[in-house]
Amino acid sequence: MDISRHSRRHPRLSFRTCGTLLVTAGLLVSGCSSGGPTVDVSMAALPRSTPAELAPYYDQKLSWRECGVAGFECASMKAPRDYGKPAAGDIKLAVARKQATKRKGRLGSLLVNPGGPGGSAVGYLQSYAALGYPEAVRARYDMVAVDPRGVARSEPVTCLDGKEMDAYTQTDITPDDQRETDGLRTSYEDFAAGCEKRSGAILPHVSTVEAARDMDVLRAALGDEKLSYVGASYGTFLGATYAGLFPKRVGRLVLDGAMDPSLPARRMNRDQTAGFETAFQAFAKDCVALGRECPLGSRSPREAGKRLKGFFDRLDRAPLPAGDSSGRELGEALATTGVIAAMYDEGAWPQLRDALTSAMRNKDGSALLALSDSYYERDSDGTYANLMFANAAVNCLDLPPAFATPDEVKEAVPDFEKASPVFGEGLAWSSLNCAYWPVKPTGEPHRIEAEGAAPIVVVGTTRDPATPYHWAEALAAQLSSGRLLTYEGDGHTAYGRGSECVDSAINRYLLEGTAPADGKRCS
Repeated sequence: MDISRHSRRHPRLSFRTCGTLLVTAGLLVSGCSSGGPTVDVSMAALPRSTPAELAPYYDQKLSWRECGVAGFECASMKAPRDYGKPAAGDIKLAVARKQATKRKGRLGSLLVNPGGPGGSAVGYLQSYAALGYPEAVRARYDMVAVDPRGVARSEPVTCLDGKEMDAYTQTDITPDDQRETDGLRTSYEDFAAGCEKRSGAILPHVSTVEAARDMDVLRAALGDEKLSYVGASYGTFLGATYAGLFPKRVGRLVLDGAMDPSLPARRMNRDQTAGFETAFQAFAKDCVALGRECPLGSRSPREAGKRLKGFFDRLDRAPLPAGDSSGRELGEALATTGVIAAMYDEGAWPQLRDALTSAMRNKDGSALLALSDSYYERDSDGTYANLMFANAAVNCLDLPPAFATPDEVKEAVPDFEKASPVFGEGLAWSSLNCAYWPVKPTGEPHRIEAEGAAPIVVVGTTRDPATPYHWAEALAAQLSSGRLLTYEGDGHTAYGRGSECVDSAINRYLLEGTAPADGKRCS
């Protein structure tokens, strides 16, 4: 769930979700398995010279125009729908930029991506990156973003209408009997069928490999010899994939909140489950220290977890009123998503405490529902952004599904509950969604080494809920030129979140090309 994402809580979206219900929550991701085979995705499919049929894309000139946000320019970029059959037709990708404030000493373009998959890079650039990145970086780089194929303004995947999505997000994700299990399976099947009906033409062509190839076309269209890039969360997988495809075209790459591409989907989802438990324990420790102000009690983080799980169980039986004009109530699925949404940023902990207090003590579920809605990018009029649709489409194409049948999930639930007594059961069942996807996966778990690439900075946060720290360790070790930068702290991603140590190391790398020493730690 890369709820994050967007924040209506924090503008730095950045996560990868399995696009399922609670699904949350942007959590689950897909990946590959540690120690798995090395897959050189650049390979024979990409000749050293640009194939003649791709030359029109690489040679295109972007036509920049004003686009409604002061200081920004926008353009449309053409890319082949199918790189294996370029003559089969084009897609149009939305691109935005904010030019460097100082033309003297300009370093070229700096692409940014906030994660997801499904987060709008253009929206992220306009709402955060072009204002929130350090002035020195913005002065010397043209800040650039492209919405990946299938996302936001780039031929977005759509699956369900607002009412259908409301029903989907409320589906019971901890089935107690066969009837509820069948209902959950049907929900996933209906979601997949909706995607195929509304977006069948684009669904086979939204993989991370294709999005990375699009970035190389954009690099050429911008006139840059090499790609400089800052990617968060899923954006690290996108950036690492680019490095594997085009190692000699790597400029200055920052991969913040890193994913491990060598993990299979089931392992990745379980790791994320453990990551959210780690984040919850940090929240619970902070909460119980407040004594009576904590709605989860004042005894211990462990007891707080038991109280929260008990609250979820009560909501499973009897949802709370939430003051919603469409009639939605706060059930277990939406409440779980609301709690998980607040795990991405410790700055959201006070809001979560207040929301839990309202729900647990005052029987008012409106505040937790609002957190859930922010995660799903649901507007007050009941419409949803395409975040969760694109999320599922990319994840289900990139890797084989975590589970093939409900029976496999049932067998795995104890392992997920061991990873997180609070969230384990729900996140195990949320990992079933790709089992019913209408398009077969085109990717598989693989190591990315990017032999010959310039130094790549990989950033990991020790108590990151969505991209556990050991993923950053693994990616940095895989990359032949990886440099691991560690932030000892809470929250998802580290750059621009208040650590002068982290920010200065990354700024120096972006501005001077000097990567931090491998293993550097910041607290």
